[in-house]
Amino acid sequence: MEDNRNVYRLQGLSCANCAAKFEKNIRAIETVEDVQLNFGAMKVTVQGDASIEQLEKAGAFDGIKVYPERERMKKPEPFWKKRENVAAMISLVFIIAGYLSYFQVGEKSPVTIGLFGLAILIGGFDLFKVGLQNLTKLEFDMKTLMTVAVIGAALIGEWAEGAVVVFLFAVSEALEAYSIDKARQSIKTLMEIAPNRATVRRGTEVMEIDVEDVRIGDIMLIKPGQKLAMDGEVIQGQSSVNQAAITGESIPVHKSAGDEVFAGTLNEEGALEVRVTKRSEDTTIAKIIHLVEEAQAERAPSQQFVDKFAKYYTPAIMVVALLVAVVPPLLFGASWSEWVYSGLAVLVVGCPCALVISTPVAIVTAIGNAARKGVLIKGGIHLEETGKLKVVAFDKTGTLTEGKPVVTDVVSLSDMDTGKILAVSRAIESYSQHPLASAIVRKAEETGAGSVQAADFQSITGKGAKASVGNDVYYIGSPILFDELLSVPDRVSRQVKDLQKQGKTVMLLGTGQEIKGLVAVADQLRKSSASIIQKLHKLGIEKTVMLTGDNEATGRAIGRQLGLSETRAELLPEDKLNYIRTLRGQSGNVAMVGDGVNDAPALAAATVGIAMGGAGTDAALETADVALMADDLEKLPYTIALSRKTLAIIKQNISFAILVKIAALLLVVPGWLTLWLAIFADMGATLIVVANSLRLLRTKE
Repeated sequence: MEDNRNVYRLQGLSCANCAAKFEKNIRAIETVEDVQLNFGAMKVTVQGDASIEQLEKAGAFDGIKVYPERERMKKPEPFWKKRENVAAMISLVFIIAGYLSYFQVGEKSPVTIGLFGLAILIGGFDLFKVGLQNLTKLEFDMKTLMTVAVIGAALIGEWAEGAVVVFLFAVSEALEAYSIDKARQSIKTLMEIAPNRATVRRGTEVMEIDVEDVRIGDIMLIKPGQKLAMDGEVIQGQSSVNQAAITGESIPVHKSAGDEVFAGTLNEEGALEVRVTKRSEDTTIAKIIHLVEEAQAERAPSQQFVDKFAKYYTPAIMVVALLVAVVPPLLFGASWSEWVYSGLAVLVVGCPCALVISTPVAIVTAIGNAARKGVLIKGGIHLEETGKLKVVAFDKTGTLTEGKPVVTDVVSLSDMDTGKILAVSRAIESYSQHPLASAIVRKAEETGAGSVQAADFQSITGKGAKASVGNDVYYIGSPILFDELLSVPDRVSRQVKDLQKQGKTVMLLGTGQEIKGLVAVADQLRKSSASIIQKLHKLGIEKTVMLTGDNEATGRAIGRQLGLSETRAELLPEDKLNYIRTLRGQSGNVAMVGDGVNDAPALAAATVGIAMGGAGTDAALETADVALMADDLEKLPYTIALSRKTLAIIKQNISFAILVKIAALLLVVPGWLTLWLAIFADMGATLIVVANSLRLLRTKE
């Protein structure tokens, strides 16, 4: 079946309510099967046939412009040039003239009424057009409520207040659109990171072409000071490349032949030739943008609560407004004009704008800010869960340590010298894929150990390996392997235990009859690991746990060095998975931090799976809820702090929005709630909620 899906970018979409209405209008187009609108990313996905003209007609009520996803959008009009903002300023001029007339010839004068009437018509033309259409369809959104309120005010002779309400509404709409645009700025910045054109060499021809036309295998030429347009592999030259745009690392990384480079990164001093390895839509930066946009569209639990609340809240406000307008005059003989006026004010103050926007703006801002700092949070739900973490579990190798073990000790336990021990060890381990094997091979090459050949290599799962060297069969592996082969002397056991207490992994080398020597290997701790654990404890993380397949003594030694709460050693992947489940049962919210490949089951089982080194590894981007793009834990405390701040801001926003409504509604009782005060309360609440959310842009590392 043909996939008839088209993605479009939007310009001019001003509010969350407008987004819902726009989506509904598109759905009403007969040829459209399904539609998904992403308010945070300003994108709409349409399944079925719909022309751009049809889509723009569906969004005409809000002046929405529609562009195909791959097409460059026109620069938006400056804030002060927008038609609706110009109309609001002209309206203000008539309001000022109206008040001058009010004080000169009185409020009942035709001149005064005429000036306020013109202010209402000019400033509220777009508002009434939509509001009256909505009324005929019995759709009650902010514009409907405002239309009813302004027409009602004019009918009961409150022309001045009607004009002020129209102007204040226009100002609040403009400021809300401006603020939301500011929140979206982070994603726009990401989209502009990579250049649109690349200089490539095909055969002998050098040309500058659009990135969409670059093919895999093309050779891209990058001069000093240029940004890379595509992902690829360096084939010639060397240079420092600033990868801050992708990984958040401020220190440039040295690149030479064979190294991977990413679109959007900055080549500093050398010239590079790069073989393109991915199409423009598959580059790391394109994936980041896609994931961030998807994340911003995902509804967080608190947003789901707000959406449900607003669904019942708006009709309830309509009923309250009607009761305020008719009950006192009908039952207690009160003044109709006075109580209809109060009813209109209740309509205006009751609009759920601030409430509806309280969560999405905070989430869009936080996710965008994190992406610019090299942290990918794949949805509002993961942002909220990260803010509630109590326990953080770490994989050891490659997470807390460098993941590149080095040989620290070579000890002879027989008449075989250390050079021969290394040579025989290398001969066997050169067949093995184990990380410890590569450490021995590197050490033998560095020290110039002699070269011997091994044959009949055989791996002994989980314990070591054996092979024939010369006329003898040699074994290399853990002390457990030699316990099964022969009786390990006490002095050797003591030496092994001493080295293990220092955090080293010990491998013995010997034949079936005698232990010839030992090789101790240690994975180097990352320089930042200890300070990061301290920062997490300061942030209020109750427990930090290390999960490792290493032996107990090595695990404990590293755990002590880092100041971890707990160390679990000698774990197989399924043991890690089971232990994460146990931790969740005990503590509720648990994060697992790993490299996203061999830790995939544990990452999936944790409340929040955090993968390191997302740049370059698709597995990390796919399996994790949060990806730290740099191969470093530095961003972990920042991510947790940002998530906690986001949770706090969402709670503040929801509480504030509801309290302002309650306070304003209580003013109805003594009759102090005026129309302009009602819209001031609504506008003020919306702007304060948005401004509070934008504080997340300033969250520092």
